Amino acid sequence: MKGIILAGGTGSRLFPLTKITNKHLLPVYNKPMIYYPIESLIKAGITDIMIISGKGHAGQFLELLGSGHDFGVTFSYAIQEEAGGIAQALALAQDFADNEKVIVYLADNILQDDISDAVKEFKSTPIGAKIFLKSVKNPSSYGVARISGEKIEEIIEKPREFISDLAVAGVYLYDNQVWDVIKTLKPSGRGELEITDVNNFYVKQGTMSYNILKGWWGDGGESIDSWLEANNLVAGLNNNTQIPEIDEKMIKDFSDKIVEQAFRLAGKEITKKIEFLQNTTKQNETTFNDIKAEIKTEEIKPIETKPVEEKKDTDSKYQHPFDINSYYSKN
Repeated sequence: MKGIILAGGTGSRLFPLTKITNKHLLPVYNKPMIYYPIESLIKAGITDIMIISGKGHAGQFLELLGSGHDFGVTFSYAIQEEAGGIAQALALAQDFADNEKVIVYLADNILQDDISDAVKEFKSTPIGAKIFLKSVKNPSSYGVARISGEKIEEIIEKPREFISDLAVAGVYLYDNQVWDVIKTLKPSGRGELEITDVNNFYVKQGTMSYNILKGWWGDGGESIDSWLEANNLVAGLNNNTQIPEIDEKMIKDFSDKIVEQAFRLAGKEITKKIEFLQNTTKQNETTFNDIKAEIKTEEIKPIETKPVEEKKDTDSKYQHPFDINSYYSKN
């Protein structure tokens, strides 16, 4: 399988950074942007790679990359005379492909995922194509896939209305039908041969498959903000500030077990308290019934009362009613 890296375009969305250089030569963290697709292809076992650029900066690529000796691969070069779209640039690689399957990589795309397994699987597929999809916040900026189960129904370029949030990343795998497909294309409204039209050929043929990217996907050429985001993503990965996917899974599984155990222990404590309350209630109920039974069986005697005797005042010197006349006659 041959690898093709498309590094053309005017880079107008990154102006003025691209006033004197190709956008794919801009740095992303500690490397030129084009290094990332090269390293991704090498990791997938692709060692024969063609780089297609615009004529204004072809010499810069050659000076930076050379023959490919430093990378352990072989580089070939082609020049796109004018900006005519991705499909037009891809057509320049037909002789290079030599009837083999190809993997096409847009030079401003950076994937965290290792695509080696997808490439290996595609090599054993008789015919067809494969693309990579990623959920994004701004699908209207990309080609978007509408899927139904394992099947892609349609790919729509920069939809005005929401179709789905699954954007088509800039990495495509094609069989040798692609060259004949490109020859049938007509320029779109913006005067370019669209790669979305190539992909939709395989969709209609029923031979288009896809993989969902699990890691992040950086599009360094979509805008200044996306270029900055790509820098931050790569910087975070290199500085180990992001948790590897396998560790994330381990942490989640461990956390789930802790929560499960906590609920189990809490449930046991609640059960114990309920049992305690039930036992206490039964004991209190038994005691109450015993007291009630004793009250019923005990003979209740009436309380004896004595009449209250009137107490006479024997100490008083006034034993008779007071008579003022007799009082003065005696005195």
